[in-house]
Amino acid sequence: MDARPLGWTGTMIKAAVWICGAVLVWWAAYAVFDPPAYIFPGPADVFSKLATQWRFLLTHAGITLLEMVLGLATGAALGVLTALSIVLFRPARHIVLPLLVASQALPVFAIAPLLVIWLGFGLASKIAMATLIIYFPVASAFYDGLRRTEPHLLDLARLYGASPASTLFLLRFPAALPGLASGLRVAAAIAPIGAVVGEWVGASAGLGFVMLQANARVQTDLVFACLLMLAAAALVLRLLVEWATRRLVYWVDELPA
Repeated sequence: MDARPLGWTGTMIKAAVWICGAVLVWWAAYAVFDPPAYIFPGPADVFSKLATQWRFLLTHAGITLLEMVLGLATGAALGVLTALSIVLFRPARHIVLPLLVASQALPVFAIAPLLVIWLGFGLASKIAMATLIIYFPVASAFYDGLRRTEPHLLDLARLYGASPASTLFLLRFPAALPGLASGLRVAAAIAPIGAVVGEWVGASAGLGFVMLQANARVQTDLVFACLLMLAAAALVLRLLVEWATRRLVYWVDELPA
């Protein structure tokens, strides 16, 4: 049987089934253990909070989603440029690659306060935090794709006297697009981490800011409501990236998740 992608509708149905299953497990756990609402609220409490404060939560979710989208775009652009620079300039490989790996060894909670000090409490520090999170998977996936071009294609290009630039942009770049698409899909899934961590360290808006304030007031139902909104924003971003990458590499039947 030919295994093909589920498509937009199939992906939405699959996501809806998983969400309904998670809510049922949540409801069953709450019904069995009956914990205090301030420790573990039930689905009814959280959905009631969503219904009564949806305007407030939607406003802050929009800010967090904007940080995620701008961080994704910036991190993806920097990752692509980094991978191209490593391939084009061999000496850069010995300088950039160690820095690329070292950037992931630094804990995000240690970097976030510095970004807030340098860039302020506005969007800039949150976008920078999301960019740092997203940058590595995009750069590494695209670089790996560039260096895994089929050898016989490179031999054919040399046989016809193609210049290095032509070989890169006409052969290696298109061949590396599936790897770039995979990196973008991973980046879309982890984009909320950078935005929310930045909001926890210092912000005046966003879902991370609301969660921090609600946690201090023991408003656990509001914290759960924010988590649901954050999950929805991340799911929307992931689906949009998946839709775009499938059109970017339309000749591939199925991309890795």
